[in-house]
Amino acid sequence: MSLVGSYVALSKPLVLVFPVFLLAWLRFGIGGLAMWRWLKKPADEPRLSPHTRKLLFLESFLGNFMFSICMLFGVSMTTAVAAGVVMSSIPAMVALLSWLFLKERIGRRSAAGIACAAIGIGLFSLQKGGATPAATPEAPALFGMDRALLGNLLVFAAVVCEAAYVVIGKRLTDGLGPKRISAIINLWGFALVTPLGVWAAMRFDFSAVSLPVWGLLVFYGLAASVWTVWLWMTGLKGVPASQAGVFSVMLPISAATIGVLFMGERLTSVQLVAFGIALLGLVLATLPARRSRLSRTP
Repeated sequence: MSLVGSYVALSKPLVLVFPVFLLAWLRFGIGGLAMWRWLKKPADEPRLSPHTRKLLFLESFLGNFMFSICMLFGVSMTTAVAAGVVMSSIPAMVALLSWLFLKERIGRRSAAGIACAAIGIGLFSLQKGGATPAATPEAPALFGMDRALLGNLLVFAAVVCEAAYVVIGKRLTDGLGPKRISAIINLWGFALVTPLGVWAAMRFDFSAVSLPVWGLLVFYGLAASVWTVWLWMTGLKGVPASQAGVFSVMLPISAATIGVLFMGERLTSVQLVAFGIALLGLVLATLPARRSRLSRTP
């Protein structure tokens, strides 16, 4: 989740250079080149059932394709810090979906962690920031809506997609290995975005891209398609989806840190308190419960 936050923030300078659909296409292409050996079915893995194939498609469509499109368009209209804050609602959304679709019970500590994430978002939302770099004075409103507000709404749509990705991923890890899941959903993402990616590539001047930007693109592709997916799917094999969702508070913290350290964005004292509460929620949700040594007498 820390890696996800870093590439969410670092995608902001990338969308200033590459069109969104081209950037998404290149991301999946880089991931595919890195994971092509992972597509082969291990000998001890069962054949894919029609139901599993549907889940793999949904995992890629929602968690890869729609998440990338909503997130990239969203961060192009708002700040990395604001995007990080909106994304701190992921734990609550994951808990809701895991309760609805996986029938997971949410323990008291997980519930406290989710509540802390929600409080952190509320505090951050009450703090009015300065002008967003993405919403320049000459940039017109879209659909009669402020660009920064529209950007935040698109980032929230990405939150819903990410929560669905966590819940579906939990189902997939019951029968498939993390490497094969990562490779298959990346291949689906590449197939889905290829028509739009090719169209964008035909109109783009690749010679204008500097070497550092190409390096950042490679990091983005590997982090978004390979490292984070493999780590996440490996972790989901042994952690309930609702509890895993609490770890996503590291996403906004990482995104905001990158925005402040490398993009000149500002973080106020109230926003620091908000992130502190979010981290407290992470601790509450992940500390092992103490076993009571008191015996009850009749």
